[in-house]
Amino acid sequence: MCVISKATQGLRQKVFGRFEAGIWVITAIDLLYAAGFSICLPFLSLYLYLERGLSMTMVGMIILASGLCSAATQLAGGGLSDRFGRRPLLLGGAGIRVFLYSGMAVLIGFSAPIWAIVAIYIAGRLVGAIAEPATSAMVVDFSPKERLTEAYGVLRVGRNVGWAAGPAVGGYLATFLPYAWLFGAAVLASALAFCIILLFLRESFHGAAEQVNLRSIFSVATDRTFLMFTGLVLLAFLVVGQHVSTLSVFTVDRLGFSTAQYGLLLTANGLVVILFQYPVARWLSHLTKSLPLILGCWLYGLGYLSLGWVGSFTWAVVAIVIITAGEIIFFPTALSVVGKLSPQDQRGRYMGFFGLSGALGMSVGPLLGGVLLDAFPTDPRFIWGTIAFVAFVAAAGFHRWGVARQASRT
Repeated sequence: MCVISKATQGLRQKVFGRFEAGIWVITAIDLLYAAGFSICLPFLSLYLYLERGLSMTMVGMIILASGLCSAATQLAGGGLSDRFGRRPLLLGGAGIRVFLYSGMAVLIGFSAPIWAIVAIYIAGRLVGAIAEPATSAMVVDFSPKERLTEAYGVLRVGRNVGWAAGPAVGGYLATFLPYAWLFGAAVLASALAFCIILLFLRESFHGAAEQVNLRSIFSVATDRTFLMFTGLVLLAFLVVGQHVSTLSVFTVDRLGFSTAQYGLLLTANGLVVILFQYPVARWLSHLTKSLPLILGCWLYGLGYLSLGWVGSFTWAVVAIVIITAGEIIFFPTALSVVGKLSPQDQRGRYMGFFGLSGALGMSVGPLLGGVLLDAFPTDPRFIWGTIAFVAFVAAAGFHRWGVARQASRT
């Protein structure tokens, strides 16, 4: 028993002792957010398209509008976290999420006008966006730079535990419960996250004296290396943005999968991340940063391209696994690059600017996917071939960025 106890303690120290407690608290919070979000909101596109009769182009326009709004609050949130600290933004965001998810449940339950549902959806995106740079900056505050990729790998494992559980539960509940009831789980998750932040998360950066204004927020744009990087990130996120909206409608409406099967596809995505994200992140720490970015984009492109020939649920799972391989390589590396390029007193702003690129890409991406779904109702090869081409262009861009960055160092 003593030997087993010592082995357990050694394993605990080896895994959990590599990071401060704050990393694990943030991971738990992200897990709750992901579970709550993925139980209900991935099915919103299906609800608007199948039950409320909106075209996929219109659904894409709604997601675009929400993304444009949230992009602006990403910038503001980054500046505010540098000025006032990270914890107040996380507390406020968790509290407001409780009320917004409750509002969505009521509006959908009573078949409220679409404009009201869209307004609450956009408000939810705004709240999440304003707290996101603070969360990402906190990871940098708590981690040594040589372990940043690992730390973001841990964060993504926690997030994908939520993503793995949420869609499976949501898809199952959607088979016998009204869609509005799914938001109750999101309310519970957000309330629990609020309590964890309040009781267990300490502040990692107490703010600086610099005022928050447009000039200070956009000061990061003078970093040309970072500016080129975020432009390529925007391109990559055009592809990433297909994961929820376009994929849900394509698999359920075009391929005839059930909502439960679509939920299982998202669960498969989450399980692959849970199993492989951390060991892959440790391996990525030893590579030149441009190489994982290039490889991640190539895998994204190949995975989405293969969807053009999907003929069975098994083949769809294979395509999702390829896409997920790109995800576990690309995401922690991209966040690690931002953390290493950002000065300590500007981490929130750098993360906010990165978030701006991601939000724009995640918003324009579903619009692009919606237009392609409407334009090619019978031939998915044109839909996913176009998406794959964008991924391959992003890969070429990251190659050029890496060469330019290496040249600037010599």
